[in-house]
Parts: sequence; C-alpha cells; structure tokens
Amino acid sequence: MGRFTGVLLASDFDNTLIYTEEALRSGVPVPPLSEKNRAALEYFMAEGGKFAIATGRALAAFMKYADNVPMNAPGVVCNGAALYDFSTGQYLETAMLDGDVRQRGQAVLDRFPEVAVEAYHMDNVIYAVHPNEITRQHEHLTKVGVTERASLEEVPLPLGKLLLEADRETLEAAKAFMEAQGWSGDYELIFSARELLEMTARGANKGGMVRRLAERLGISMEHVYCAGDEANDISMLTAAAQGFAPANCAPAVRDCGAVIVADAREDAVAEIIRLLEERYPG
Repeated sequence: MGRFTGVLLASDFDNTLIYTEEALRSGVPVPPLSEKNRAALEYFMAEGGKFAIATGRALAAFMKYADNVPMNAPGVVCNGAALYDFSTGQYLETAMLDGDVRQRGQAVLDRFPEVAVEAYHMDNVIYAVHPNEITRQHEHLTKVGVTERASLEEVPLPLGKLLLEADRETLEAAKAFMEAQGWSGDYELIFSARELLEMTARGANKGGMVRRLAERLGISMEHVYCAGDEANDISMLTAAAQGFAPANCAPAVRDCGAVIVADAREDAVAEIIRLLEERYPG
C-alpha cells in the first residue's frame, strides 16, 4: 500500500503533459517528456497511484509517443470516444459516431469549403477531406500521415471522431449551422483549440470516459484528479474531485474552477503530484 493507492490521475497530453504548441505552429520537433514530469509520474505510480492519458488524439496519433510516457492505466483517446488498454493492445470501451455523420459532415464541408476534416477510424487510420494547412501541421505534430478522400461519404465506418479544421470564425459559423439543423442533440461539438472543432457522439467526452475508467479500476470519483488546458478537457476537470490546469490554459478552463498550476513548459504535472502529496500525506 502506497500513499496514492486508490487514486487516479488522468492528464491531457498536448500542452498539459508536454507543450506541443510550438511544434504545431513552427514545425520544430515535439519536445520529450521533461525529466521532472517523468520522475513525478514514476513516483506517483510507485506509491500505488494510477496514471492515465486522456487525449483528443486518435490512437494512431498518440501511439507514436506512448512508449515514452509512464502510465499504468488504460487511456482515453479520440476525445472520449474510446478507452484503450495499452498493455493488451485492445479497446475496452467505444462510443462511435452514428451512420448519419458522414452525410451531415459533408453538408458542412459543402457549405464551408475552407473547412478541412479529419475522420478518426477505429482501425487506426486517419482520413482527411479538403486537407488544409492546419491538417498538414497536425501531420507534423502527430507523425501520422492522413489518408485523403474526396468526400466524407467515401470514408468507411466506424468513426470515433470528426475533427473540423479552419479559422475560429469559420468554425463558429459551422458549429452554428449544425446547431440550426438540430444535430447538436446527436453530437458533442467542442473546441479543442482555436482552429479545431471536435465532433463525437453525444455523451462521448473525456469526463464520461474517465468515469468509466474509474469504475473499471474500482476507484471512487472522490479520488479522481484530472488535468487539461482546453475546452474539451472541461468535462473531466469538472467531473473530478479536483481539476488542475496549466497556466497556459484557455480562458474557459480558468473559469471552470480548475486549480491553476505551472505552465506546461514548467513541469505542470510534477506540480500537480506535489499538490496531491499534500492531500495524501501517507
């Protein structure tokens, strides 16, 4: 029994565990996990804690980094569309988009031709329609090339997530268009960055999948802690006993009640584990 036995910490990857924004914008390499964050995670797990990644990335886009992140619990991928066990290489839970999403998504692309979309297939393939500069930046960041299709209706099912890519004004208009069609009742429509709009099945978000993970691990939500920097993290930050956010977080995250810690470039996760030491003195 360690001081963190029965405690779950789930962290976003990009710009929370590792600061990747510079790599996205300028094309420089993605930095490695900092030694302070690594040491803190290894200590947390050695003391009985369970650590999980909760990322908006497709599985294919996170697998390039998975071996370099210490973790001992299944991870949330596709912004909550799936729970994946890295130790066995199997999906444990999935929440797939419905069969109408391709036609509806294509209607968005037809109305807003400047929008690109990445479609996350559960067989570890990322399809792209109308790829743009943001798509190419994503390819560099994730180290995964997209498979291009002329139309969303040519993309096979099952899909865990659609990721719409354009400037914020265009994405706001696209979101309003989908809401006007009544489609928001069927999907989660959440910004994960200024130029990224996530579309998952209704109820498929990080908060819901972290709850399922906690249930699988037999851990009460009173001992679940989450960390994230963007609006798509809010569902898990507010579901947790306490949410934490790096100082580089979006304004909406600051407003959700999360405890603000160090910038992601300054070992935010290591500070979170230090704060958990105070909650669990051993």
